[in-house]
Amino acid sequence: MEHLTAEDIDRVIGMAWEDRTPFEAIARQFGLQEKDVIALMRKEMQPSSFRMWRKRMVGRSTKHAQKGVAADRFKCSRQRHVSGNHISKRSK
Repeated sequence: MEHLTAEDIDRVIGMAWEDRTPFEAIARQFGLQEKDVIALMRKEMQPSSFRMWRKRMVGRSTKHAQKGVAADRFKCSRQRHVSGNHISKRSK
């Protein structure tokens, strides 16, 4: 965990909070196993937030690729398709 930058730590925490991001995806991207992610979350979060996160993660099949559907990237069926690389502009 010493090799992680502050940005990496923020990203790992964000991925760990996401219900549909499996621990295996975090391991592939950052080289952290589930126990390492748990240790990182315990170190970086307030105790009450850590307990809430752990309560949500225990037994959640989507956090483990072997228990759920294995996918490198989750895309919600309601997510619209964006063609091209543009930023939509708000009208005034």
